[in-house]
Amino acid sequence: MTTLRDQTNAQFAKLMQSKPAFANLIESLLAKARDFGDGKDAIAVGQPAPNFDLPNAIGESVELSALLAGGPVVLMFYRGSWCPYCNLQLRAMQARLADIEKLGGQLVAVSPEIPDESLSLTERAELKFTVLSDKDALIAAQYGVAWKVPEPILDHMRNDRGLDLAKINDGNATVLPIPATFVISADGIVTWQYVNVDYRHRAEPDDVIAALLALK
Repeated sequence: MTTLRDQTNAQFAKLMQSKPAFANLIESLLAKARDFGDGKDAIAVGQPAPNFDLPNAIGESVELSALLAGGPVVLMFYRGSWCPYCNLQLRAMQARLADIEKLGGQLVAVSPEIPDESLSLTERAELKFTVLSDKDALIAAQYGVAWKVPEPILDHMRNDRGLDLAKINDGNATVLPIPATFVISADGIVTWQYVNVDYRHRAEPDDVIAALLALK
């Protein structure tokens, strides 16, 4: 079976082939971010998960405490629907959604995109889990996974990909969440987490499911 890591590695290999200079710059920038310990202050296992109240893709309010009343929550922070690595992760988790739900889990994905931008109509039809809008990455900051993106990466987004993050995120154009996944028990405690400032690497669905099994 192809793992999510295999898929994201293949995605970066395409970038390395098409834009080797930029790909090597990314390697350098992310290595510096790891050396500086970006993401080290993320909510740790055993700590309470900060509550939040955020709009979903159609503007309805969703509160973490209300979700937890129905069982454990798998909370994913991702950069946005424009990010190919994020889309690989969202689809990989969608493919295992039935397994997550059999274990009583609820899958929730959070990005800084405003509700109108967070999902296309096609994506709304394909993804069967909750997607929430965290304007200005304020909740990401509470979870310790907000990241000020280096200027060369922002420059690539603007000039090579034509992304207007200020529009997509309704104001915030420089801060994005570090891709992170938290498993939160029904009593509001983080029981498992995966945080990696290298946005090419994401939590594997199998590991998330194992974390839910451990709650049984």
